[in-house]
Amino acid sequence: MYKLCYFVPESHLEQTKRALFEVGAGKIGDYDACAWQCLGQGQFRPLDGSQPFLGERGELHVVEEYKVELVCEDRLIHRALDALKAAHPYEEPAYEVFRMEEF
Repeated sequence: MYKLCYFVPESHLEQTKRALFEVGAGKIGDYDACAWQCLGQGQFRPLDGSQPFLGERGELHVVEEYKVELVCEDRLIHRALDALKAAHPYEEPAYEVFRMEEF
């Protein structure tokens, strides 16, 4: 089992969660569509050659984003990452993948 965390603007929050749930991520026992989310601020500076969804090249941009966390079975993690990247508006979505241990 993995924990997948990603950062997304509110405009694409539901779209990205839906894409992940459709491939089977976010399932815990007899429950599906499970996720945790919180609002915060992210920042980035688009460099030359980038095509930013938000902000301007060369300028630091601060944006309200949600951090979303959900679980994903081992066999689904690559499909989940593909679904996240396809649904996410950013050219380079920020995400983290952690292997979970069972005790």
